[in-house]
Amino acid sequence: MKKRLATHLATMVITSIATPIMAMDVHYGAKPEQSKWQMITNTPLECRMVHPIPNYGDAVFSSHASKKINLDFELKMKRPMGKTRDVYLVSQPPAWRPGDKGERITNIQFFQQFDGYVGGQTAWTLLTELEKGRYPTFSYQEWQSRDQRIEVALSSVLFQNSYNVFSDCIANLLPYSFEDIAFTILHYDRSRVELSKASQKRLAQIAEYIKHNQDIDLVLVSTYTGNEDPKSMSQNLSEQRAEVLQTYFQSLGLPEDRIQVQGYGRRRPVADNNSPLGKDKNRRVVISLGRTQV
Repeated sequence: MKKRLATHLATMVITSIATPIMAMDVHYGAKPEQSKWQMITNTPLECRMVHPIPNYGDAVFSSHASKKINLDFELKMKRPMGKTRDVYLVSQPPAWRPGDKGERITNIQFFQQFDGYVGGQTAWTLLTELEKGRYPTFSYQEWQSRDQRIEVALSSVLFQNSYNVFSDCIANLLPYSFEDIAFTILHYDRSRVELSKASQKRLAQIAEYIKHNQDIDLVLVSTYTGNEDPKSMSQNLSEQRAEVLQTYFQSLGLPEDRIQVQGYGRRRPVADNNSPLGKDKNRRVVISLGRTQV
């Protein structure tokens, strides 16, 4: 009897060693009572909506002022990826709709030491699936374990109200970015201190951006003339134009020490002053913006 029992125990030990233990998938996602969607930025320059995922990190949708409508999604992890991983993105039904099936959205990659990023049409698809009441889910192999998969789900509970605010924010983004206005050349009519009408509209765009961006720390204004007038008159006109723009930027709330203006008169022409077209090009102001954050 003792011999038979010892043989049985030995067999169990050998079997447990030879047979691999299958690890369980690890699932991260907010329970219905935990689900929150928050608008943390709502300005004409940026829209940002965040969904905390307990014990994992945050799901973040963002869009920025630009000539084109844009959308970025980031899965910000408390513990960055240790290895680059292929990721399956699937739209799963909520638990209270057991008859529905999961639908594959696409395959992507999460890169080592970076947050998970999704952009373009796939990011818009994530919003669409959430609006349908479904749970977009990211699935990938745990980088520390061969036999374990990680699933990260976005909850659609309490999504709609924040999404409505997010959509309105995107609709009100400025149709140009910092890069579009950081270096601008505007023009004057002959002997006028004020900019031409077309250039005034462009200047208004720069002003609108500055009003909403507290990071602008430098405005450089350089004014130039053609050679229609004598040198001294041209220099005086150029300096008057520079002073007008300095006052204008100060009226936007920029401190005086952040505004540098210089009138160059007829110096540094960019075109031939012997032609009317050349003179029009030389009658200009160059406005350059600098900022502390990009």
